[in-house]
Amino acid sequence: MKVHTGLQKGLHPYQPESDEPLVLAFDTATAAIAAALLQGDRVLGEVQSLAERNHSVHIIPQLQQLLQEAGVTPQSLTGLAVGVGPGSYTGVRIAVTAAKTLAWVWDKPLVGVSSLEQLALGGGPVGDSQSAGDSVMEWGVPLMDARRGQVYTAAFSADPDQWMRLAEDRIRLMRDWCGELLGRLDAIDADAQPACVRFTGDPALHIAEIEAFEAELNRRHPSIRVAVSPHVSEGRWAALLGSVRLFAGERDEAHDLIPNYTQLAEAEVKLQARLREGS
Repeated sequence: MKVHTGLQKGLHPYQPESDEPLVLAFDTATAAIAAALLQGDRVLGEVQSLAERNHSVHIIPQLQQLLQEAGVTPQSLTGLAVGVGPGSYTGVRIAVTAAKTLAWVWDKPLVGVSSLEQLALGGGPVGDSQSAGDSVMEWGVPLMDARRGQVYTAAFSADPDQWMRLAEDRIRLMRDWCGELLGRLDAIDADAQPACVRFTGDPALHIAEIEAFEAELNRRHPSIRVAVSPHVSEGRWAALLGSVRLFAGERDEAHDLIPNYTQLAEAEVKLQARLREGS
């Protein structure tokens, strides 16, 4: 799916007469409750609350306040979008459960969006005000730490006008992932290579691997630079991805929408290990 990534800057008033998609979106796959109300390419309101371990308590009141402050009723919504992960097991489960409940109660279409994709979109050349005017193509690589040297990650091709997925959401060893990225760059012609590989999201625990990647990239492809752009989840990008899907007539069945955990929760892993030991 191709996504055109322009959003108007700042916050804008609700236009009841507009026939543009009006989307409420939220994502709790990280430590932040990230929510936004988007009408067309205008952000009407936004929430970014660091409420880790309390998402279940705060999510519904935050969404109700967001709608109220923008002067929007649930009946006016075109639909809802929710980050389905990957990310925090509990956070993803809370967001998806809340979205399914609200879609059913309000009788509104629901679409799931990738938590990694919205994170990369906001932290890349579109969301980054310093590079938003650049016309060069970049690769956006979102990172969420998954412990034990692992990351939840994917890859996207990005410029100010267009956004395309290059690699699926998965949990990967960071060292192996850097090697895979190098291999992908080796396999494409020089005129199709990005000007920059940008790591975004939460790269703090993986700087050593990124620096090793940069050193090898400089040896193989000196024209490609590496950027590290830490970024906290923002609801506007989940809303943009959801708006694209809803405008295309897509929707997910609320009862069938499931989170993308990409792996079992640690408690489940331990339980299965104990069961194997006892068998």
